[in-house]
Amino acid sequence: MSEKCITRSNKAGTRKHRGRAEEVLTTNPELALDLDSNISSSLHIAAAKGNVEIAKMLLSIAPEMCWWRDRHDMNPIHVAAMKGSEEVLKEMLQLDLVPARERTHRGQTALHLCVKHCQIETLKVLVEKLGDLVEAKDDDGETLLHMAVKSNRLEIVRYLVESNTIKELATNSTGKTALNVLSRDTSTHLEMRSLMSSFSSPSVLGRLPKMTDITMVVVVLIATMAFQAAVSPPGGLWQDDTPAHSAGRAVMATTHPRMYKHFIRATTTAFVSSLFTIFLISTGAPQEEVLFLAIATFSMWVSITSIGVSYGVSLMMTNPMETKSVLQVVVIVVTMFIIVILLLVLYSPIRRYGRD
Repeated sequence: MSEKCITRSNKAGTRKHRGRAEEVLTTNPELALDLDSNISSSLHIAAAKGNVEIAKMLLSIAPEMCWWRDRHDMNPIHVAAMKGSEEVLKEMLQLDLVPARERTHRGQTALHLCVKHCQIETLKVLVEKLGDLVEAKDDDGETLLHMAVKSNRLEIVRYLVESNTIKELATNSTGKTALNVLSRDTSTHLEMRSLMSSFSSPSVLGRLPKMTDITMVVVVLIATMAFQAAVSPPGGLWQDDTPAHSAGRAVMATTHPRMYKHFIRATTTAFVSSLFTIFLISTGAPQEEVLFLAIATFSMWVSITSIGVSYGVSLMMTNPMETKSVLQVVVIVVTMFIIVILLLVLYSPIRRYGRD
């Protein structure tokens, strides 16, 4: 099957040439397996010329040609991607997606070739079918976004960012992200910087999965501590029955009934709020909503505060602090909370300043 024949059949109004090519393939299907001087198959040529009818016939005769590589180490899917042959690409992807995952000798995917040759339409087709390759790196650690920025492909950068196909900015072999690669203050680079600025300071929604995992660990730990404190209160349990108390009852309930009430209330609050948070996270609540995060975080802080109060009461009951007032314990707890909150508030600005 000659390149000349395929080229002619691709021109507008040349049904005669296309029919001739189809006739040749029908009568001599073995010609479809011939290679030219560049080790390119007929499917390589059809992909380069965008001839979808010839490509369909070739695929019906020898579908394994999708795997064949030419002298440039590219299979027909790579060629269709870089040449912008959208319809031919769709036909090959419909037949088999695996060859589309093959890389060239430099570790570039078909998506890299789309960006390199500014073929956004074929890029969209590949992203729809192979979305997991959007953040793939070549041998130099370059992602699609790195390549788009270096090639000054604003339209592709906008598509990749606005389509939410990229979760975070990856680094290349030199440790630079696509945002770090931007160096000039041209209007194009300024717009690219604006598009990618959301990655430099992730939104709350982007951090939700990680935050819920941390919250789950914290509340499970608090629930465990609260349960242990309830069954083994400070001072222990009475071991015998007397007119004043019964075996198995808390010593603290008899000796300091008022403080014991505060202890039980705080411990119960910590335990129940922890169970509520665990239930909220584990039952598949809508984690994409900020309201979910607000409720889970508030419940966690209630648990932390309550377990802190339980600790303060336990400390007063098990140590010689009879002269110490509850106010002093409250002051210590509140002070520690203020310090923690200040550290959390100052963390983001300090981190951003360190990056700059």
